[in-house]
Amino acid sequence: MSRTLLSPRASLAPAALLATAIGALLPLTLLPATPSSAAPSARAASTSTSQKAPSIVRRDVSFLVDNTTTGSGLPCSTDGRAYRVRGTLIGTYDQVNGYDGGTLTNVLVHDAGTGAWFWDLPSQRRYDYAGGLARAGQLVLVLDRLGYDASRLSDGRATCMGAQVSMLHQVIQKLYGGDYRYVSAKDGPNPPAAQRIVVHGHGTGAAIAATEAGRYQDVNGVVLMSWARTASSTAQRELDRQQQQCGSRDFASFGATRAAFARLLFASAPSAVREAAERRRNGVPCGDVGSQQLLDGTSGNATQRVTAPVLLLNGTRDARQAAGSIDAQSRAFPRSRGVSHRTFAGAGSALPLEAQAPQVRSAVVRWLRSR
Repeated sequence: MSRTLLSPRASLAPAALLATAIGALLPLTLLPATPSSAAPSARAASTSTSQKAPSIVRRDVSFLVDNTTTGSGLPCSTDGRAYRVRGTLIGTYDQVNGYDGGTLTNVLVHDAGTGAWFWDLPSQRRYDYAGGLARAGQLVLVLDRLGYDASRLSDGRATCMGAQVSMLHQVIQKLYGGDYRYVSAKDGPNPPAAQRIVVHGHGTGAAIAATEAGRYQDVNGVVLMSWARTASSTAQRELDRQQQQCGSRDFASFGATRAAFARLLFASAPSAVREAAERRRNGVPCGDVGSQQLLDGTSGNATQRVTAPVLLLNGTRDARQAAGSIDAQSRAFPRSRGVSHRTFAGAGSALPLEAQAPQVRSAVVRWLRSR
């Protein structure tokens, strides 16, 4: 199986903290602070013991995107307006300021009902997926999709899943061109342009990421967490409930209650993690709810066109995965230059927040370093 990354075509060029109670539950697990270009070794450790771990910095950024379905292959209704989608760059000072010569950029795309906070827990290293990647030498962009937290949307019917795919593509293109801006003027005028991009998605965000990668062919790798190739009856009942809610409102709750939300996401996370996540859950834009099945069908077809390497990550106790869905995932990428698959026993859907979070991050870092 080849591990060579495809180059994009030549023409293609925040996060709230979870409750501090989490930190005392489990020991911290630190990822190696070795830059991504260097493999850790005993000799390196013995000759550089005086070196400190890299200082990680954060820069809030925004992208001007059009809320349209152009090129996505998902015809659904939007208002067609321009919006600013917000995100946070996380990495070393040189990386986030573009002084490192073009580091690979990891773009993190969240699920329905969560938000950028799902990936970004800087005060809780055990559950801090974005920070863990950054400490391992990776540059990360954590996004709030339109309709979530910092990327505000007043009318939840004004967007849809086709637009979510298209807007992700626009963000990726603007990253290649450096065509976006820091939220704070003091951070400087020119954020870094990306030379290579790996897109990571969780749940619905994984379906969005897979569809973007197949439709536009402009990324160098795809990491898909808890992508439901076939949804379970539990997931279908939840979507039906959301659709009923959307008959009288613009946003639907993800899970009828906080406890139901936790059951959809978690199987092994400590109670404090679940409770803190419940407090941060977001409503789902009803335009996304109404086009969810369209996305599910289209993502399965779009994956047939993905040529970039793919890493599939799943938990054996994911309430939203139908029986056999995990086994079918690898077959969904026949043109990929390499499909890797890792399953975590006892984990649910929310892999970066489950008890297996350190192992999840380590698996991703190893995969990224092997590209």
